[in-house]
Amino acid sequence: MTIRFDTHGPVAVLTIDRPEALNALDVPALRQLRAHLSAVRDRDDLRVAVLTGAGTRAFCAGADLKGTRASPASYPEALFRAPEPAANLGLYIRLMDLTDLGLHKPLVAAINGHCLGAGLEIALQCDVRIAAESASFGLPEAAVGSIPAVSGLHRLLKAVPAAHAMQMVLTGERIDAAQAMRIGLVTEALAPAALHDRALAIAARIAANAPLAVQAVKKLSRQTSHLSEADAQQLTELYWGALRDTADRIEGRQAFAEKRQPRYTGR
Repeated sequence: MTIRFDTHGPVAVLTIDRPEALNALDVPALRQLRAHLSAVRDRDDLRVAVLTGAGTRAFCAGADLKGTRASPASYPEALFRAPEPAANLGLYIRLMDLTDLGLHKPLVAAINGHCLGAGLEIALQCDVRIAAESASFGLPEAAVGSIPAVSGLHRLLKAVPAAHAMQMVLTGERIDAAQAMRIGLVTEALAPAALHDRALAIAARIAANAPLAVQAVKKLSRQTSHLSEADAQQLTELYWGALRDTADRIEGRQAFAEKRQPRYTGR
């Protein structure tokens, strides 16, 4: 399998396993990734997923340029198709946009090496990003006559200050993990040997919280970022109301009063 799927209790670990290609993503790999993320979405026993790359050289070096150079159809022929048939007609970037999967469980990116192009665009769709000190980041598309095609510029501008984002995209130059942490692209830069365990620890801590509340937080973060404060508050109140009488909210308060760890069931 190009994408390995392992579980550690309520945590799924998805590993892009093409180290010979610096974990670049071709269409079969993208389809496997989406299938595994859909499984995480639909399995009640899984609450968080960690995404990483095999080996030590790359998290993901982007789209597999060797396998995506030719398109069997024109852009207009693919434009109005759903993601799967559009990919068959050469519009493979549709498979890199994960928003249509409806995954509200958190994704943790454990960036173990080069994180470039589509690799960074995938990482930017994760909710938490940590990196090995040896990692590098970049959106080099302008250097090969293209643009970041999966909202890479849009998401980077939301993740880091605009001046840093524009310099990265306009020059196509890479930044290292230390700079990525300074500008807020990642929250931690760790020794490579510590990255996997730290990602699992973060995921396990998230998984220990009330599942419905965690998913509500993720969904709110995506739905309110463009809203005014008044509109954001209205939506926030609706989510708060939806959670108010859940068994997990009652259990959380009871556990706090009894000074014990809560036992959440996602109800």
